[in-house]
Formats: sequence, C-alpha cells, structure tokens
Amino acid sequence: MAFALNRLGQIALQVADVDRAEAWYSEVLGLRHLYRFGSLTFFDCQGVRLMIEQVNEDGHINRGSPLYFTVADISLAVRELMGRGVVFLDPPHLIARMEDHDLWMAFFADPDSHILAVMQEAPRGYVPTP
Repeated sequence: MAFALNRLGQIALQVADVDRAEAWYSEVLGLRHLYRFGSLTFFDCQGVRLMIEQVNEDGHINRGSPLYFTVADISLAVRELMGRGVVFLDPPHLIARMEDHDLWMAFFADPDSHILAVMQEAPRGYVPTP
C-alpha cells in the first residue's frame, strides 16, 4: 500500500482558561463536546477533533491559522452567532469568485483572540441578506 496523508484528524488551540473556552465553544458556537481530560477538552467538528488545551503557567498562547467553519447560509450563521454574543470583525464579504461558486467569509475571535470564520461556498451572484 502506498503512503498517503488523509483528512485532518485533530486541530489544537491553546487557551488561558479551559473552563471558559469549553463553555464558549459549547454554548456560543454550539460545537458537540466529546470529553474532557484534565486541562484538555475536545469537540467534534464534523469528524475533525478540536482539542483545546490550557496553557502552562507562563501564560503564552500560541495562535495559529484561523479556523474556518463551513455553513450553508452565512447570513443566518452570522445572525445566530451575533444573537449568542459573538462580535464579528467585519460583515460577510466576498473573498473570491470561482468558476462555479462565490466564496464568502465573516471573521470573529474567541475569548483568547484566536481568529475564527464562517464561510459559505455560494452560488455565483449570491448576495447575503443583512
């Protein structure tokens, strides 16, 4: 059998307070909580695990790439998350016109300033509703 990398299995984020992060990712974003092991808590993102880890005593949080959550309707997603207290850095905006769809995104941050986004691969010519 030839070697091949497959889908991502897990993504990790560091946070200052794992209890606060666990509540926010569960209650505000609505991610399905899988389990907790000490200062690590795990969520399911449609088959990819999100591991949230409390940083050590030095308090330095490593911030990596933004996490992009796909949604069926970016307008609905933004309204729903705003209703849960999420503050968006900008409204949904067109990122790129592709051959067969338009890519729309809206960015926000978690309580530890990790950049997150909702994204929709919309039909060509789509315009989000306010």
